[in-house]
Amino acid sequence: MTHAAYDCDVLVIGGGIVGLSTAYALTRTAPGTRVTVLEKEWGPARHQTGRNSGVIHSGIYYPPGSLKARYAVRGAAELVDFCAEHGIAHAVTGKLIVATDRGELPRLHALVQRGRAHGLPVRELGPAQIAEYEPRVRGLAAIRVGTTGVCDFTAVAARFASEVSASGGQLRYDAEVVAVDRRPWGVAVRTADGQVVRARVLVNCAGLHSDRVAMLAGDDPGARIVPFRGEYYELARPELVRGLVYPVPDPAFPFLGVHLTRGVDGTVHVGPNAVPALAREGYGRAVVHPRELAATLAWPGSWRIARRHWRYGAGEVHRSLSKGAFTRAVQRLLPEVTEADLRPSPAGVRAQAVLRDGTLVDDFLIRDAPHTVHVLNAPSPAATASLPIGREVARRALLRARATGWAPPAVESGHCV
Repeated sequence: MTHAAYDCDVLVIGGGIVGLSTAYALTRTAPGTRVTVLEKEWGPARHQTGRNSGVIHSGIYYPPGSLKARYAVRGAAELVDFCAEHGIAHAVTGKLIVATDRGELPRLHALVQRGRAHGLPVRELGPAQIAEYEPRVRGLAAIRVGTTGVCDFTAVAARFASEVSASGGQLRYDAEVVAVDRRPWGVAVRTADGQVVRARVLVNCAGLHSDRVAMLAGDDPGARIVPFRGEYYELARPELVRGLVYPVPDPAFPFLGVHLTRGVDGTVHVGPNAVPALAREGYGRAVVHPRELAATLAWPGSWRIARRHWRYGAGEVHRSLSKGAFTRAVQRLLPEVTEADLRPSPAGVRAQAVLRDGTLVDDFLIRDAPHTVHVLNAPSPAATASLPIGREVARRALLRARATGWAPPAVESGHCV
């Protein structure tokens, strides 16, 4: 095909923070590359990006050498600079990770070692020092991680979108992808309204639907997205908490436990728990999509998770159904909190990739295939790490495009990229 026969060079599916960061990286790394973003919603950041606690993670939780560790540590610093440059609300507050039981102390010490291995500013605290930072929080010991912060991720995603548009990229909303046809020259994508977009390379950043988009393209993702709903409350007495307070996480799970987060607007959110959602966009308990639920139940990994972790799951479901149980979980950190202090807040859904054997994919997962790049697992801390993730996905997309003999116009005209 001739250059004119393509509608764009790189087609990104998904207008969340990862898809928009990828498009942003493409326009900066290879100026002149024709980029189109398709998003099925009416605007950007309508799912995971816009439904989280807004935390800029330090990277302390993630194993050295993992993509999560490398990209979160690097991405946190870059994100703070990006927010400052573009006037986006943010604050570097630091956070406390608090042990409330002696059995958690070895795990807390392991986090100290991991944080120092990442080069993070980590300070160990006793009960009196905890009170200096958070007078109403109680614990046996804690660590303070100085590089953690908060920001408005929806505003970050919107800024990526505006930068892409300013560089000549196209963003098309209300454009749900229903078919992908891979050809020797690239891909042709059809949207629900019947329009066809032809591109050299397809980049799949569809989040909750990333495995389905991969299969539409004829690629085996090797995993399935199992959705977990995270339910939040808002603290009616935000003065009880000054900043960010987390429990010591269980290393067997990619969830961080119920925590307290003071956002950039001063509100304090409490949560989330992690319960199976009955739809990929199941933000309420009553939201059920039978076809999506059947697909989740048909995946062998879903049943293996249930058998392996039923005790943990039962506790999460109990806290979901019982406000009293949720309150008691919060009281381990913040004894003064009462049920009346917790007001329901919008829930989020985590797109968690699960392998056939029931393993929860614990790192970012990016896979390439002819004319395609698929981001198959990018839950938290993907928003924090969005800038380096976007560059990596853009790098892979450009390699795929160049394999067809194409070069960005900026390269062809002799400009540096």
